[in-house]
Amino acid sequence: MPDESEPHLRTWMAFGACAELWGDMLGAVQDNLGLIASTIARFEPVTMLVREHELELARAKCGPNVELITCALDDLWMRDTGPVFIHAKSGERMAVDFNFNGWGNKQAHRSDSKVAAVTAKAAWARIKKTALVLEGGAIEVDGKGTALITESSVLNENRNPGMTKSMAEVQLKALLGLHSIIWLPGIRGRDITDAHIDFYARFAGPGVVLVHFDPDTSSYVHAMTLRHLEILRAARDASGNALKIVLIEAPSEIRAQYKNEHFAAGYLNYYLVNGAVIAPEFGDAKADQNALHTLQDLYPERLVVQINIDCIAAGGGGIHCTTQQEPK
Repeated sequence: MPDESEPHLRTWMAFGACAELWGDMLGAVQDNLGLIASTIARFEPVTMLVREHELELARAKCGPNVELITCALDDLWMRDTGPVFIHAKSGERMAVDFNFNGWGNKQAHRSDSKVAAVTAKAAWARIKKTALVLEGGAIEVDGKGTALITESSVLNENRNPGMTKSMAEVQLKALLGLHSIIWLPGIRGRDITDAHIDFYARFAGPGVVLVHFDPDTSSYVHAMTLRHLEILRAARDASGNALKIVLIEAPSEIRAQYKNEHFAAGYLNYYLVNGAVIAPEFGDAKADQNALHTLQDLYPERLVVQINIDCIAAGGGGIHCTTQQEPK
Protein backbone atom coordinates (compact mmCIF):
# COMPACT_ATOMS: atom_id res chain seq x y z
CA MET A 1 0.00 0.00 0.00
CA PRO A 2 1.65 3.26 -1.10
CA ASP A 3 1.85 6.19 1.27
CA GLU A 4 -0.66 8.96 0.57
CA SER A 5 2.21 11.36 -0.18
CA GLU A 6 3.23 9.41 -3.29
CA PRO A 7 1.94 10.75 -6.65
CA HIS A 8 -1.76 10.29 -7.33
CA LEU A 9 -3.51 9.43 -10.55
CA ARG A 10 -6.71 10.93 -9.12
CA THR A 11 -8.88 11.44 -6.06
CA TRP A 12 -12.20 9.62 -5.65
CA MET A 13 -15.13 11.18 -3.78
CA ALA A 14 -18.85 10.49 -3.30
CA PHE A 15 -21.65 13.07 -3.55
CA GLY A 16 -23.70 10.90 -1.24
CA ALA A 17 -25.24 13.11 1.44
CA CYS A 18 -28.98 12.55 1.86
CA ALA A 19 -31.76 14.26 3.81
CA GLU A 20 -32.46 11.15 5.89
CA LEU A 21 -29.00 11.39 7.46
CA TRP A 22 -28.12 15.07 7.19
CA GLY A 23 -31.51 16.77 7.64
CA ASP A 24 -31.35 20.56 7.55
CA MET A 25 -27.60 20.44 6.91
CA LEU A 26 -28.00 18.75 3.51
CA GLY A 27 -27.41 21.82 1.36
CA ALA A 28 -24.45 22.95 3.45
CA VAL A 29 -22.76 19.56 3.42
CA GLN A 30 -23.17 19.39 -0.37
CA ASP A 31 -21.50 22.81 -0.52
CA ASN A 32 -18.64 21.43 1.59
CA LEU A 33 -18.25 18.45 -0.74
CA GLY A 34 -18.17 20.77 -3.72
CA LEU A 35 -15.55 22.98 -2.06
CA ILE A 36 -13.32 20.01 -1.20
CA ALA A 37 -13.63 18.58 -4.72
CA SER A 38 -12.99 21.88 -6.52
CA THR A 39 -10.02 22.65 -4.25
CA ILE A 40 -8.42 19.26 -4.92
CA ALA A 41 -9.12 19.66 -8.66
CA ARG A 42 -6.67 22.59 -8.68
CA PHE A 43 -3.92 20.03 -8.13
CA GLU A 44 -5.06 16.68 -9.53
CA PRO A 45 -8.03 15.01 -11.26
CA VAL A 46 -11.12 14.33 -9.14
CA THR A 47 -13.79 11.74 -9.92
CA MET A 48 -17.03 12.05 -7.95
CA LEU A 49 -19.59 9.26 -7.61
CA VAL A 50 -23.10 10.70 -7.72
CA ARG A 51 -26.67 9.43 -7.87
CA GLU A 52 -28.09 9.77 -11.37
CA HIS A 53 -30.86 12.17 -10.33
CA GLU A 54 -28.32 14.49 -8.68
CA LEU A 55 -25.95 14.90 -11.62
CA GLU A 56 -26.96 18.49 -12.35
CA LEU A 57 -26.79 19.41 -8.65
CA ALA A 58 -23.35 17.86 -8.26
CA ARG A 59 -22.10 19.67 -11.36
CA ALA A 60 -23.33 22.99 -9.96
CA LYS A 61 -21.69 22.36 -6.58
CA CYS A 62 -18.39 20.90 -7.82
CA GLY A 63 -17.77 22.93 -10.94
CA PRO A 64 -16.67 21.86 -14.44
CA ASN A 65 -13.30 20.34 -13.48
CA VAL A 66 -14.67 17.38 -11.52
CA GLU A 67 -15.58 14.19 -13.39
CA LEU A 68 -18.94 12.67 -12.41
CA ILE A 69 -19.83 8.96 -12.52
CA THR A 70 -23.30 7.69 -11.63
CA CYS A 71 -23.52 5.28 -8.70
CA ALA A 72 -26.06 4.35 -6.02
CA LEU A 73 -24.94 5.78 -2.66
CA ASP A 74 -25.98 5.86 0.99
CA ASP A 75 -23.58 8.53 2.26
CA LEU A 76 -20.43 10.51 1.45
CA TRP A 77 -17.54 8.86 3.33
CA MET A 78 -15.41 7.63 0.42
CA ARG A 79 -12.37 6.95 2.61
CA ASP A 80 -14.31 4.17 4.28
CA THR A 81 -16.59 2.87 1.52
CA GLY A 82 -14.10 3.04 -1.34
CA PRO A 83 -11.33 0.53 -2.05
CA VAL A 84 -7.76 0.76 -0.82
CA PHE A 85 -5.48 0.83 -3.87
CA ILE A 86 -2.31 -1.25 -3.74
CA HIS A 87 0.52 -2.22 -6.09
CA ALA A 88 1.01 -5.92 -6.80
CA LYS A 89 4.56 -7.25 -7.07
CA SER A 90 3.96 -7.48 -10.81
CA GLY A 91 3.32 -3.74 -10.89
CA GLU A 92 -0.40 -4.20 -11.48
CA ARG A 93 -2.71 -1.78 -9.67
CA MET A 94 -5.22 -3.57 -7.48
CA ALA A 95 -8.06 -2.41 -5.24
CA VAL A 96 -8.82 -4.04 -1.89
CA ASP A 97 -12.49 -4.35 -0.96
CA PHE A 98 -12.60 -4.34 2.85
CA ASN A 99 -16.29 -5.34 3.03
CA PHE A 100 -17.75 -2.09 4.37
CA ASN A 101 -20.53 -2.91 6.85
CA GLY A 102 -21.61 0.52 8.04
CA TRP A 103 -18.98 0.78 10.80
CA GLY A 104 -20.30 -2.32 12.52
CA ASN A 105 -23.88 -2.07 11.22
CA LYS A 106 -24.41 1.36 12.77
CA GLN A 107 -25.74 2.80 9.51
CA ALA A 108 -27.58 1.50 6.42
CA HIS A 109 -25.06 0.53 3.75
CA ARG A 110 -26.80 -1.48 1.04
CA SER A 111 -25.41 0.80 -1.67
CA ASP A 112 -22.19 1.87 0.06
CA SER A 113 -21.13 -1.77 0.51
CA LYS A 114 -20.83 -1.93 -3.29
CA VAL A 115 -18.88 1.31 -3.76
CA ALA A 116 -15.46 -0.36 -3.53
CA ALA A 117 -16.29 -2.74 -6.38
CA VAL A 118 -17.85 0.03 -8.50
CA THR A 119 -14.80 2.25 -7.98
CA ALA A 120 -12.34 -0.53 -8.79
CA LYS A 121 -14.15 -1.30 -12.04
CA ALA A 122 -14.23 2.38 -13.04
CA ALA A 123 -10.50 2.66 -12.24
CA TRP A 124 -9.67 -0.46 -14.27
CA ALA A 125 -8.09 -1.97 -11.16
CA ARG A 126 -8.43 -5.66 -10.37
CA ILE A 127 -10.43 -6.18 -7.19
CA LYS A 128 -8.73 -7.93 -4.28
CA LYS A 129 -11.03 -9.68 -1.82
CA THR A 130 -10.36 -10.29 1.85
CA ALA A 131 -12.31 -11.68 4.78
CA LEU A 132 -11.36 -8.67 6.90
CA VAL A 133 -14.01 -6.04 7.61
CA LEU A 134 -12.63 -2.55 8.12
CA GLU A 135 -12.50 0.92 6.56
CA GLY A 136 -9.85 2.94 4.78
CA GLY A 137 -9.80 5.47 7.62
CA ALA A 138 -8.68 2.68 9.95
CA ILE A 139 -5.28 2.29 8.23
CA GLU A 140 -2.36 4.74 8.19
CA VAL A 141 0.87 3.66 6.46
CA ASP A 142 4.28 5.22 5.93
CA GLY A 143 4.88 3.49 2.57
CA LYS A 144 7.95 1.77 4.04
CA GLY A 145 6.25 -1.17 5.72
CA THR A 146 4.87 0.38 8.92
CA ALA A 147 1.20 0.94 9.76
CA LEU A 148 -0.71 2.65 12.56
CA ILE A 149 -4.08 1.07 13.45
CA THR A 150 -6.52 1.43 16.36
CA GLU A 151 -7.59 -1.77 18.10
CA SER A 152 -11.00 -0.27 18.89
CA SER A 153 -11.90 -0.14 15.21
CA VAL A 154 -10.35 -3.22 13.59
CA LEU A 155 -10.30 -5.64 16.55
CA ASN A 156 -13.98 -5.06 17.22
CA GLU A 157 -16.71 -7.68 17.40
CA ASN A 158 -18.90 -5.51 15.19
CA ARG A 159 -16.41 -5.92 12.32
CA ASN A 160 -14.23 -8.96 12.91
CA PRO A 161 -15.73 -11.18 15.63
CA GLY A 162 -13.16 -13.45 17.27
CA MET A 163 -10.26 -11.76 15.50
CA THR A 164 -7.07 -11.55 17.55
CA LYS A 165 -4.28 -9.06 17.00
CA SER A 166 -1.96 -11.75 15.65
CA MET A 167 -4.62 -13.04 13.26
CA ALA A 168 -5.23 -9.53 11.92
CA GLU A 169 -1.52 -8.87 11.55
CA VAL A 170 -0.95 -11.97 9.42
CA GLN A 171 -3.65 -10.92 6.98
CA LEU A 172 -2.86 -7.21 6.89
CA LYS A 173 0.88 -7.73 6.43
CA ALA A 174 0.33 -10.08 3.49
CA LEU A 175 -2.37 -7.92 1.95
CA LEU A 176 -0.76 -4.48 2.24
CA GLY A 177 2.96 -5.30 2.20
CA LEU A 178 3.49 -4.41 5.85
CA HIS A 179 6.32 -5.48 8.15
CA SER A 180 5.31 -3.75 11.37
CA ILE A 181 1.97 -2.63 12.82
CA ILE A 182 1.83 -0.20 15.75
CA TRP A 183 -1.47 -0.74 17.54
CA LEU A 184 -3.06 2.12 19.45
CA PRO A 185 -6.00 1.33 21.75
CA GLY A 186 -8.46 3.98 20.55
CA ILE A 187 -11.88 3.82 22.19
CA ARG A 188 -15.10 2.05 21.30
CA GLY A 189 -18.53 3.58 20.96
CA ARG A 190 -17.67 7.27 21.29
CA ASP A 191 -18.07 7.91 17.56
CA ILE A 192 -19.48 5.92 14.66
CA THR A 193 -16.01 4.76 13.52
CA ASP A 194 -14.88 3.50 16.94
CA ALA A 195 -11.90 5.90 16.75
CA HIS A 196 -10.38 5.74 13.30
CA ILE A 197 -6.64 6.31 13.23
CA ASP A 198 -6.82 9.15 10.66
CA PHE A 199 -8.18 11.53 13.29
CA TYR A 200 -5.65 10.67 16.00
CA ALA A 201 -2.27 9.78 14.41
CA ARG A 202 -0.83 10.26 10.92
CA PHE A 203 2.55 9.66 9.31
CA ALA A 204 4.19 12.79 7.91
CA GLY A 205 6.96 10.68 6.43
CA PRO A 206 8.90 7.61 7.55
CA GLY A 207 9.58 7.89 11.26
CA VAL A 208 7.51 11.05 11.77
CA VAL A 209 4.07 10.79 13.40
CA LEU A 210 1.61 13.63 13.93
CA VAL A 211 -0.62 13.17 16.96
CA HIS A 212 -3.89 14.92 17.70
CA PHE A 213 -3.79 16.48 21.16
CA ASP A 214 -6.81 17.75 23.10
CA PRO A 215 -5.65 19.93 26.02
CA ASP A 216 -9.02 19.65 27.77
CA THR A 217 -8.20 17.36 30.69
CA SER A 218 -11.87 16.47 31.16
CA SER A 219 -12.12 15.05 27.63
CA TYR A 220 -11.88 11.32 26.91
CA VAL A 221 -9.77 12.30 23.90
CA HIS A 222 -7.18 13.88 26.22
CA ALA A 223 -6.77 10.65 28.19
CA MET A 224 -6.67 8.57 25.01
CA THR A 225 -4.03 10.84 23.48
CA LEU A 226 -1.77 10.49 26.51
CA ARG A 227 -1.94 6.71 26.20
CA HIS A 228 -1.26 6.91 22.45
CA LEU A 229 1.76 9.13 23.09
CA GLU A 230 3.14 6.66 25.64
CA ILE A 231 2.91 3.83 23.08
CA LEU A 232 4.29 5.85 20.16
CA ARG A 233 7.26 7.13 22.14
CA ALA A 234 8.25 3.56 22.92
CA ALA A 235 7.55 2.21 19.43
CA ARG A 236 9.89 1.47 16.54
CA ASP A 237 9.04 1.45 12.85
CA ALA A 238 9.75 -1.38 10.40
CA SER A 239 13.34 -0.16 10.04
CA GLY A 240 13.88 -0.30 13.80
CA ASN A 241 13.96 3.47 14.20
CA ALA A 242 12.35 5.45 17.01
CA LEU A 243 9.55 7.77 15.99
CA LYS A 244 9.65 11.56 16.00
CA ILE A 245 6.37 12.75 17.54
CA VAL A 246 4.77 16.06 16.53
CA LEU A 247 1.65 17.26 18.35
CA ILE A 248 -1.10 19.29 16.71
CA GLU A 249 -3.39 20.80 19.31
CA ALA A 250 -7.16 20.84 18.76
CA PRO A 251 -8.87 24.23 18.44
CA SER A 252 -10.14 25.64 21.73
CA GLU A 253 -13.09 27.27 19.99
CA ILE A 254 -15.06 26.67 16.81
CA ARG A 255 -17.67 28.60 14.87
CA ALA A 256 -21.09 28.25 16.47
CA GLN A 257 -23.23 27.56 13.38
CA TYR A 258 -22.69 23.78 13.18
CA LYS A 259 -21.30 23.09 16.65
CA ASN A 260 -22.70 19.86 18.09
CA GLU A 261 -21.62 16.83 20.14
CA HIS A 262 -20.36 15.02 17.03
CA PHE A 263 -18.22 17.91 15.70
CA ALA A 264 -14.79 16.58 14.70
CA ALA A 265 -12.56 19.48 15.71
CA GLY A 266 -9.11 18.29 14.74
CA TYR A 267 -6.47 19.10 12.15
CA LEU A 268 -5.12 15.61 11.42
CA ASN A 269 -7.88 14.75 8.96
CA TYR A 270 -6.07 16.66 6.21
CA TYR A 271 -5.53 15.16 2.74
CA LEU A 272 -2.34 15.08 0.67
CA VAL A 273 -2.67 15.77 -3.06
CA ASN A 274 -0.09 16.29 -5.78
CA GLY A 275 1.83 19.34 -4.63
CA ALA A 276 -0.49 20.39 -1.80
CA VAL A 277 -2.03 19.65 1.60
CA ILE A 278 -5.77 20.28 1.90
CA ALA A 279 -6.51 20.98 5.56
CA PRO A 280 -9.35 22.35 7.70
CA GLU A 281 -9.63 25.59 9.61
CA PHE A 282 -12.16 26.11 12.38
CA GLY A 283 -12.14 29.84 13.11
CA ASP A 284 -9.72 29.63 16.04
CA ALA A 285 -7.04 32.00 14.73
CA LYS A 286 -4.24 30.78 17.00
CA ALA A 287 -4.90 27.05 16.55
CA ASP A 288 -5.55 27.41 12.81
CA GLN A 289 -2.25 29.23 12.34
CA ASN A 290 -0.38 26.70 14.46
CA ALA A 291 -1.75 23.85 12.34
CA LEU A 292 -0.90 25.73 9.14
CA HIS A 293 2.70 26.35 10.20
CA THR A 294 3.16 22.79 11.51
CA LEU A 295 1.92 21.26 8.25
CA GLN A 296 4.00 23.68 6.19
CA ASP A 297 7.12 22.74 8.16
CA LEU A 298 6.44 19.03 7.70
CA TYR A 299 5.55 19.33 4.01
CA PRO A 300 7.88 22.09 2.75
CA GLU A 301 7.49 21.09 -0.91
CA ARG A 302 3.69 21.41 -0.79
CA LEU A 303 1.27 24.30 -0.62
CA VAL A 304 -0.97 24.11 2.48
CA VAL A 305 -4.55 25.15 1.67
CA GLN A 306 -6.96 25.54 4.58
CA ILE A 307 -10.73 25.48 3.93
CA ASN A 308 -13.90 25.69 6.01
CA ILE A 309 -15.62 22.28 6.15
CA ASP A 310 -17.62 22.87 9.32
CA CYS A 311 -20.69 20.98 8.13
CA ILE A 312 -18.63 17.87 7.29
CA ALA A 313 -17.04 18.17 10.74
CA ALA A 314 -20.50 18.45 12.31
CA GLY A 315 -21.20 15.01 10.80
CA GLY A 316 -18.19 13.59 12.65
CA GLY A 317 -15.67 13.58 9.81
CA GLY A 318 -13.20 15.65 7.85
CA ILE A 319 -11.55 16.17 4.49
CA HIS A 320 -9.62 12.90 4.61
CA CYS A 321 -12.84 10.98 5.35
CA THR A 322 -14.43 12.22 2.11
CA THR A 323 -11.56 11.23 -0.18
CA GLN A 324 -9.68 8.18 -1.43
CA GLN A 325 -6.48 8.45 -3.43
CA GLU A 326 -5.73 6.35 -6.49
CA PRO A 327 -1.92 6.19 -6.74
CA LYS A 328 -0.07 6.37 -10.02
